Amino acid sequence: MTRSAAKNHDWVTVVVDPEDYATVLSEMDANNGAVTGGLRRKLAQIAFARTAAYDAAVSNWFADELAKGGEEAPPRRRSFAGHLRQPLRYGENPHQQAAFYVTGEKRFGVTTAQQLQGKELSYNNINDTDAAYELVAEFAPEASAACAIIKHANPCGVALGPSLVEAYKSALACDPQSAFGGVLAFNRTLDGATAEEITKIFTEVIIAPNADEDARKVIAARRNVRLLIAGGLPDPNEAGLSFRSVSGGFLVQTRDNGHVTRAMLKVVTKRQPTEQEITDMLLAFTIGKHVKSNAVVYVKDGVTAAIGAGQMSRVDSARIAALKAIDAAKTAGWAQPMTVGSSAASEAYFPFPDGLLAVAEAGATAVIQPGGSIGDQKVIEAADEAGLAMVFTGMRHFRH
Repeated sequence: MTRSAAKNHDWVTVVVDPEDYATVLSEMDANNGAVTGGLRRKLAQIAFARTAAYDAAVSNWFADELAKGGEEAPPRRRSFAGHLRQPLRYGENPHQQAAFYVTGEKRFGVTTAQQLQGKELSYNNINDTDAAYELVAEFAPEASAACAIIKHANPCGVALGPSLVEAYKSALACDPQSAFGGVLAFNRTLDGATAEEITKIFTEVIIAPNADEDARKVIAARRNVRLLIAGGLPDPNEAGLSFRSVSGGFLVQTRDNGHVTRAMLKVVTKRQPTEQEITDMLLAFTIGKHVKSNAVVYVKDGVTAAIGAGQMSRVDSARIAALKAIDAAKTAGWAQPMTVGSSAASEAYFPFPDGLLAVAEAGATAVIQPGGSIGDQKVIEAADEAGLAMVFTGMRHFRH
């Protein structure tokens, strides 16, 4: 009936959203009980989008059910729909138009968040905040506090700690220069002590499951800081779909909810990793899942020592991270960069020994990588010669 009414919009006014009631009543008051043709066309567009969203939801439900039943082929047709959350001032750049739509998926994050203060979120703010919160949700709040600092959709510091303030300080120390004007995500309720520490530098957005009264008061004094309360953490193990546009189409894939566990690790070197190295390797590999490829992540004692992101060469990612660690050490007044004695992760395999040797030169003592290259044996031999411990995961985490 809704579609039929919309098809006949030249003569029929169809209203599917209560938010349009006031507009329709206003036009009727102004036009002797009639509604103008322009409004009828606008309402028809909304009606068609609404019925399309319903059909898309039903179609995707059937696709999921068929997949559960063993149907391996992707559905011949896919549809996605969204409801306007807010128009945005512009997109990635001021000359681009943009808007924020929500799909209706029940997943804690930027779509569920209540913004307590600050300017309207921008396109880039939303993208960065989503990346930050998905990363910090990897770490169970009952196990440890976690902080992730994101800049341009890449983490520039991640840390675990006994408290949020300690996790934040450790994450910030990894790359304090890049953290300026970044996005912060926490896996626990934001507290006053952490908020006080945060306000010492400029931050664009803060997102957490909640914030206590002390934290809200502290952040309220910084009017330009956006504080988002998400209401919970997204489940990193939950299945789902992600999609992105290409010219004339879009790519669809299942969400990367893969996780490497200790039981999956295969030690391939003569030297066995220590317990601390194993813990740090698993953390580094989890963080690497959220870093643009090619990615190399160094972790020491539950804290990122350095992150190399988005390079065309994996060797360059390893070296850039090492240089950043040197800069961070100078800023903090440390005797040596944190990469010395760290564990390093590569989110995909090292095709040649050069990348591994760059990691060793930075001071890492253990390496985690997926393995699976035809050059694996040469890389293993290089690791043995350098005295490194190395494990293979059998799983990679490309992120483009």
